[in-house]
Amino acid sequence: MTVFVTMPAIGTAQAWRDAARGLISANVPPCDVSWGDETTPAGLWDSPPPPCTDKVLTVPKEFVSIARSVVWHSDPARFSLLYQVLWRLRDTPRLLQDRADPELARLRQLQKNVHRCQHKMKAFVRFREIGSPDDPRRSFAAWFEPSHFTVEPTAPWFARRFGDMDWRIITPSVTASFTNGELRYTEGQSKPPLPEDASEQLWTTYFRNIFNPARVKVKAMQSEMPKKYWKNMPEAAAIPDLIASAPARVRAMNDAAPTLPPLRVEKVQQQLAQLPESVWSGNADALRAAISACTRCPLHCHATQAVHGEGPIDAPLMIVGEQPGDTEDLAGRPFVGPAGKLLDQLCAETEVDRSKAYVTNAVKHFKFKPRGKRRIHQQPSTTEVEQCKWWLDAERVAVQPRVILAMGASAALSLTGNGKDIRSRRGKVQQLEDGTPVVLTFHPSYLLRLQDPDARKAATDLLRTDLTRAHRLAQDLAVRTSPDGGGVPDQAVLQ
Repeated sequence: MTVFVTMPAIGTAQAWRDAARGLISANVPPCDVSWGDETTPAGLWDSPPPPCTDKVLTVPKEFVSIARSVVWHSDPARFSLLYQVLWRLRDTPRLLQDRADPELARLRQLQKNVHRCQHKMKAFVRFREIGSPDDPRRSFAAWFEPSHFTVEPTAPWFARRFGDMDWRIITPSVTASFTNGELRYTEGQSKPPLPEDASEQLWTTYFRNIFNPARVKVKAMQSEMPKKYWKNMPEAAAIPDLIASAPARVRAMNDAAPTLPPLRVEKVQQQLAQLPESVWSGNADALRAAISACTRCPLHCHATQAVHGEGPIDAPLMIVGEQPGDTEDLAGRPFVGPAGKLLDQLCAETEVDRSKAYVTNAVKHFKFKPRGKRRIHQQPSTTEVEQCKWWLDAERVAVQPRVILAMGASAALSLTGNGKDIRSRRGKVQQLEDGTPVVLTFHPSYLLRLQDPDARKAATDLLRTDLTRAHRLAQDLAVRTSPDGGGVPDQAVLQ
């Protein structure tokens, strides 16, 4: 014999809990239970449900939360599905942890649908004033057509939000009324004739002004604001016109946009130079343009141009020198003078492909002292190195090298904060705060200034060794940090 259980339209959640508790206490299996609403007639051989019992029924809190939402779904099978899962929970307390269970997956989908319907109700209910304007407690009414029976679980939110006025939310299934601070529910009704009020025109004007024609995505808009709700929303009457006129409005906006006169290019580049370092990551063109417009220290006043770095933006090895020389200042490229030719020779001898390394300087402008027609190189001061460190850090952010070869005192000062004792520190590996290894060595121009052939040969051999070490360390780190090579190498590799 089948037990027939009738679920009321109002108070459904509590009614289901009482019925389910009685059925479980009477040990009635799901296959012997038939669920229906107040319009469903009982069968000829159906029996009434057992009375509710005071017996405590322990279930997981998650199931209680699911049931509170699912009972308001419009699916006729929701009650039987809830009871089926409740029945199984008796023998399988950890059932809710099974994410592959089809019945639980269905319940969670129903719960999600109800939550979505509640969200739409909160967003798209539009009240119209129906009482007298002279009434101190104003009265409003709204017509809404929810996809599920979500009026009763959602009405308390409206009571909290609009507690200073009387209102009714009328739907085909249930009507929620809030009068003098009391919330009650009655049967639903058909759509009543609700008058327009003065606020609707103001609301439509506001909607027109916040509508962005450049970001129109009709499908996405209809997903968030389904067309079934448009007929009850005053601002929706403006949507077709706003969509149709969007292309023309975008063209008008573009035509009215200010253009950049040629005389302002230099000013814009100077503004770029003041942007934070985070913008340089992977943006070589913006970085070079900003360096070219640098005025951070007085060196720019006399140099021909700023000399930015050169090489792949993802180079594993970064080579940092001191500052541009006379040849570099005129050419606008790093390491193309005598020191650069020596560096090229050492790269060829150590099988280092300079074109695959990022070559730059700690200071971007040439510092010199005029002597007749000649410009004599001058050592950059600590202040000038610190001012230009901003750009070297920006290049490091953009390139993210695995290893840096610091050649000379200025490079060591900019990278490590200490430009002294290069002889004793040469060949050693230091780590920056972000973990990047730095190999310290001589600058090629130092070798060219040495008069003793033996001393020059010894220093050249050391620079060649350091260049080789930096190159091999960069290759080793590239392998170790590749997808097939594992994670970041340990400290032993860096020593």
